[in-house]
Amino acid sequence: MSTLARARCLLGAHPSTMDAALAVGVLICMVAGSFVDPHGPEGVSWGLRTPDALSLALMTVGAAALSFRRREPMTVLVVTGCVSVVESVTGDPRAPVVMSAVVALYTVAASTDRPTTWRVGLLTMTVLTGAAMLAGPLPWYAQENLAVFAWTGIGATAGDAVRSRRAFVQAIRDRAEKAERTREEEARRRVAEERLRIARDLHDVVAHHIALVNVQAGVASHVMDRRPDQAKEALAHVRAASRSALDELRATVGLLRQSGDPEAPTEPAPGLARLDELVGTFRHAGLRVEVARTDQGTELPAAVDLAAYRIIQEALTNVQKHAGRQAKAEVSVVRVGTDIEVTVLDDGTGEGEVPDAPAGGGGHGLLGMRERVTAVRGSLTTGPRYGGGFRVHAILPVRNRTDAANDATRDPV
Repeated sequence: MSTLARARCLLGAHPSTMDAALAVGVLICMVAGSFVDPHGPEGVSWGLRTPDALSLALMTVGAAALSFRRREPMTVLVVTGCVSVVESVTGDPRAPVVMSAVVALYTVAASTDRPTTWRVGLLTMTVLTGAAMLAGPLPWYAQENLAVFAWTGIGATAGDAVRSRRAFVQAIRDRAEKAERTREEEARRRVAEERLRIARDLHDVVAHHIALVNVQAGVASHVMDRRPDQAKEALAHVRAASRSALDELRATVGLLRQSGDPEAPTEPAPGLARLDELVGTFRHAGLRVEVARTDQGTELPAAVDLAAYRIIQEALTNVQKHAGRQAKAEVSVVRVGTDIEVTVLDDGTGEGEVPDAPAGGGGHGLLGMRERVTAVRGSLTTGPRYGGGFRVHAILPVRNRTDAANDATRDPV
């Protein structure tokens, strides 16, 4: 990278430094221009004339104001315009203080819209040119007065052109970014549609094979005692259909998986058989827990078993987090008719605080419990206990809907 390019990058990264450097450059140009005598005996000539103290002060003020041109462009334009008017009225010969006003007008035009540029530009041109023509020491038709008009117009026009170019480049960049986002969204949409189509195919294939398995299993159950050979043939069909369903499932799910997807779990989902292990982890953490169970021998559907385990796990977690260090929890799992009831009580002193309750409503833990219970067609009640503590009570069906439907088919009323 060349020295010029490195300096340009440095100034671009620090705009205040760039403005300060510009202010110093403008001051140097104004001081150098004050040595030019346009009315010498042989035309424009260089002399050793030193600007008076007022002109030097006005040039310094105008250049210093340019250091703030990005933060307060209108204020800087007003300041530089005022010092330019003072110099136009009092300077004889006149110093080029108006240069700072031209730079300030350029900044305003480059940082605002076109209507504002027109209004501010015309006002600045009128005020500066009018003051130079009407109140200055030179005749109104002097070339210095016309130069004020020309340079202010150039400053406004150049600033507007730069603003228009920036807007054009930004519009092109925005369109390119939008097109890129559109392409990515379209690609994601097509991937999602393809995965949905594959999932539908998977549903159709698995549903067909499961229906076949169901029919053949019914046949085998019906003829098991009287025709063992036919039952064996039906079971062979069940085995073939289940194997085919597994193959289709494995192939289709393989298409749905992506490179970053986690591996499928290899251990079985937890259930009430692991309740003692779960309670032990909380006891080791310092929570006093008592367990009462009357559900021994009850075989639960996998979804109900998992829901009961997760409800107890979440409820005990809430007790440990919110009920206080001296809290005691009681867990009961009771078989009542066709349902199993899971209850978790505590006597904590959490001052009625709802577990996991954010400011906007119910807690995420309680919502998760409710969703699990609803998924298995159960019911859930939660709330503070009279005298302190909290109660979680879930009623879960022991049999799922498929078992109930099969029982109704076998034993019609």
